[in-house]
Amino acid sequence: MNANELIERWKVEERIAHIHGWDFSHIAGRYTEEDDLPWDYREVIERHLTPEMKILDIDTGGGEFLMSLGHPHGNTAATENYPPNVELCREALLPLGVDFRPADGCGVLPFDDGSFDMVINRHGDFDAEEIYRVLKPGGLFITQQVGAENDRELVELLCGENELPFPEQYLDCTVRKFRDAGFEILEAQECFRPIRFFDVGALVWFARIIQWEFPGFSVDANLDHLLNAQRILERDGCIEGRIHRFILVARK
Repeated sequence: MNANELIERWKVEERIAHIHGWDFSHIAGRYTEEDDLPWDYREVIERHLTPEMKILDIDTGGGEFLMSLGHPHGNTAATENYPPNVELCREALLPLGVDFRPADGCGVLPFDDGSFDMVINRHGDFDAEEIYRVLKPGGLFITQQVGAENDRELVELLCGENELPFPEQYLDCTVRKFRDAGFEILEAQECFRPIRFFDVGALVWFARIIQWEFPGFSVDANLDHLLNAQRILERDGCIEGRIHRFILVARK
């Protein structure tokens, strides 16, 4: 395939870059990530969760992961702030009896003090003091987070050097915030793992979806970088970066 054909394919990926909830199935098989973390977020939750517990998922996306837990809907609540996902949650969660409420994960949570036995959050925003407030005594907060250095090699490959978008997203900073809020830390792990792309078009789609990591990225503006990425792909068989993840389990 010549350069002009590649560029046209990349522009198609750029035009169609959109997700429903938090669904990356469009590039399934064209990239890999999070397949070898030293923990299993689901297993950590299920280790502590029992059917009678009240659970809240902050920044639930479209509720896909929350629903996959199979928890009784009457004991399940969720918040989300991104408008397309808010509508998705209203359509998918409310009819099931899930207590869904639009809310910013960093703001005041629209629930009474001591409402939940467990609060979970995967790759979303949160406020340690608000989580402390809505948890019952002895309640748990479980989060898996994207760290500050996530995808940096890919960002620099496509966009050159940029400042970290979330420079405090490190495990030690988060642990300190939760201890200051009154939590006991039960588990805390941090890791870096590979992320690999097997075609540049998938990387274009990915960069357009996660725009906060790839500021100002477009096929036209970053074409020289994309052509270099294609050369790396042809030489090495994939384009590799690193994901940065950490997990925290804290008890009120």
